[in-house]
Order: sequence, then C-alpha cells, then structure tokens
Amino acid sequence: MLYLVEHFYSIQGEGKYTGVPSLFFRFGGCNMKCEGFGCKETSEDGVEVIGCDTVYAVNKEHFSKNWIPINNSQELLNVLNQYDLPDGVDIVLTGGEPLIYANDPIFIEFLEALHVDGHSVTFETNGSLHVDFDKYPIYKEFIFALSVKLSNSNEPFNKRVRGDVIYSIAHKARESFFKFSIDAESITLGLEEEIEMITTHSPKTKVYCMPLGGSKEEVESNTEPLIEFCKSKGYNFSDRLHIRIWDQNKGV
Repeated sequence: MLYLVEHFYSIQGEGKYTGVPSLFFRFGGCNMKCEGFGCKETSEDGVEVIGCDTVYAVNKEHFSKNWIPINNSQELLNVLNQYDLPDGVDIVLTGGEPLIYANDPIFIEFLEALHVDGHSVTFETNGSLHVDFDKYPIYKEFIFALSVKLSNSNEPFNKRVRGDVIYSIAHKARESFFKFSIDAESITLGLEEEIEMITTHSPKTKVYCMPLGGSKEEVESNTEPLIEFCKSKGYNFSDRLHIRIWDQNKGV
C-alpha cells in the first residue's frame, strides 16, 4: 500500500534548488529510523518518538492516523488541482523515504503523468534503495537529492551507505547532488573523512551541507560551524530556509 502523509505548496528550503516554488508530496514509510538525530515528536496517543525531523512520516505505529492510503495514481494527481499552481511547477517527492515505493505500479503511473505534463521532479532520498532504471526508464528523467545518512544518524554503515546505489543514481538520473545534514559536534569528530568516503562513489557530484535541526534554534546553533566547515572543504552551504522562516517542518 502506498501512503501519503501530507502535501503542500511552498518554496524548496534546502539543497541546490533552495527558493524554487515547489509542490511537495510527503510519503509515509522509511527503511531507516535515524534516532541519532534526536528530533522528538509526540503522537496523539501521547508517545514521544525520537528520530529525524520528519519522524511523523517514518513511524507508522504511532502516526498512521495521518497516513492516507492511495488506491490509484489519480488520487495523487488530483492534489495538483487543490492549488493555484504555475504551469509545470516543480514537484518534490519526499518522506520518510519515497523510494520505498519505487516499484509500485501506482507510483510509476504518477511519475509518468507528471513527466508528460512537463513537471521537473526531485526525489529527496537517503540513497540506499536500488532504482531499476532499465525496467522503469522514467526515473532517468528526474533529479535525485542524495541525502545519504552519516554516522550521526546512528544507522549501521552498511545500511546507510550503498556505493552501488549511489553510483547507479548519479550516473543514470538526469541530475543528482549530495545533501548532508550536519551538526556542530559531528564536525569535530572527523565527519569530513566520512563524507569524502561516500562521495568517492560519484566524485563529480556536487555536495551541499545543511545544518542539522528540526527547529530554528537548532538550525541556527549549527549554522556558523557548518559554514566554516564548508569553506575549508569547498562544499556548498545549504540553509534550511523553511525551518528558519517558519520554525517548523510540517506543511512548509
């Protein structure tokens, strides 16, 4: 079953296309928990769940009440009619991890329809799940923001870093770039070596580094150390504009 958690029309808040008006589809489910990020969300049943800053789109056990089951691709396409959108508006597919549905027929139909209608589509993915570009050539038309998880996620290395997947996406997709979430403490713990090891799987792919945090306060506390880190390594600094402006991650 395909699940949609939320959709909203905003600006892209991070990465290469920061500031671009975009319609976001946030899908439910993920192959990781990333409890090391330490973001907390309290469910309606009063349970405090720890994970990434979109844990409500990861943890189905406690947040499934807001997960909408999708029965056909038209239900997703109808979302576009709920907004006053410019022609060919950019579409961002995020989560959770949207590529857990990479082989789903409903998902494929949705992607093909978006492409036919002239939309630029970006996947925000952790880069650990195989995409079958040969069976589903539609994926060659899209942009992939490879937000590969680092050790600060507390996920096992072999689960979060899949060199074969990174290489395949970087070489077969229309465009890709790396996007890492980094906190000030991790910079002092040799994080640069880990990033360099990950990017060797696609050394020509641009690197964008974002301050870790699910609130404006957290983002701001990690910003200046990260800027200095980016200056020293030649990486691109990416703000998390949506959090800095609205101090939240839902619906913005």
